[in-house]
Amino acid sequence: MYCKCGSLEEADALFQRMPERDVISWSTMISGLAQNGRSADSLGLFESMKAIGPKPNYITIVGVLFACSHAGLVEEGWYYFRSMEKLFGIEPGREHYGCMVDLLGRAGKLEEAVKFIHAMNFKPDSVIWRTLLGACRVHRNVNLAAYAAKEILKLEPGDEGTYILLSNIYADSQQWSDVGQVRKAMRDRGVRKEPGRSWLEVGKKIHVFIVGDMSHPNMDCIIKELNQLVGRITHLGYVPNTDFVLHDLGQEQKEESLRYHSEKLAIAFGIMNSTRGKPIRIMKNLRICGDCHAFAKLVAQTEDKTIVIRDPVRFHHFQDGVCSCGDYW
Repeated sequence: MYCKCGSLEEADALFQRMPERDVISWSTMISGLAQNGRSADSLGLFESMKAIGPKPNYITIVGVLFACSHAGLVEEGWYYFRSMEKLFGIEPGREHYGCMVDLLGRAGKLEEAVKFIHAMNFKPDSVIWRTLLGACRVHRNVNLAAYAAKEILKLEPGDEGTYILLSNIYADSQQWSDVGQVRKAMRDRGVRKEPGRSWLEVGKKIHVFIVGDMSHPNMDCIIKELNQLVGRITHLGYVPNTDFVLHDLGQEQKEESLRYHSEKLAIAFGIMNSTRGKPIRIMKNLRICGDCHAFAKLVAQTEDKTIVIRDPVRFHHFQDGVCSCGDYW
C-alpha cells in the first residue's frame, strides 16, 4: 500500500521491521523502489534478496527488469533477462518480454526492439506493440509508430489510446494532414479522446482538475496562484516548451494552452492548501508532458516543497529542482 502511494520511507520502515520477509514482501519492495525512480536501490535490494532472502519468483524478475528499463540499464537488463531461467528456473513470460521491449525502446534502440519482438516465441499482443508505440513517440520515429499502431489496431480496432498516441506523434512532427486523417478515423469509429485529468486530496475531499474545465469553485484563486508560480519560476529560466502543444496554433495560443494543463492546476491548488513538511500528492490518468515535468521541478525548488505525481506508469518525486526519474521516463 505504501509503495502504491509513493510513501517509500513508510514502506521501507515496515519492510525493515518485518520479522520474516517472504518472496511477496521482497518483490513488492523491489518493484516499489523501481516505480518510484530508485532503480539503483531496487537492484541493490535484489542482490540482498539473492544473498539472504528467498528464491526470486516470476514477479520479482518483472520488478528487476522494470528497474533496469526506467534507469536505462540496457546491459544489466539483458543480463537478468538472459540468465533468469538458468539462475532461478524462471522461464521468461509476456511481462518479461514487455519489460525488455520497454527497456530497448526507452534507450532509443527501436530497431533492436522490433527484431526482439519478431523473435519472441509467442505472438506479440497489443501491450507489446503499445509499448513500442510509446517509445516511437519519445524518439519521434513516425514511420515505425505507424507500423506499431497498425499492429495494435489489428488486435484492438477500437483502442482509443492508439489513435490518440498516433495523432500526437504526427502532431509532434507537424504532419497535420496525417493528424486530420487519424482524427477522422476516430470520428468514424466513434472513438473519443479521454481528457487529461489530475486529482489530489485536500481536507478529506478529492479535487479533480480536467483540461478545459474551469468549474472548480476556487478556480479564480487557483489561476491567480498558478500565474504567480509561473512568474516566480520564470526567474529561474522557465520557458514554456510549446513542442508539447499538439495542435496547429500560434505561439501565444500554444503558451496559453500549456499553462492550464490539469497537473499545473492541481499543483497550484496543492500549493495553496499545503502543510509544511508534507508532500503534495497528485494522481494523473495520462503520462505527464515534458513542460509540466519542467514546471513541477522548478515549483518544487522555489516553494521548497516535495511534489509527488503518479502517472499511469510510475511515480515522479520532485524535490529541490530535480525529479526522481532523472528526466528519463
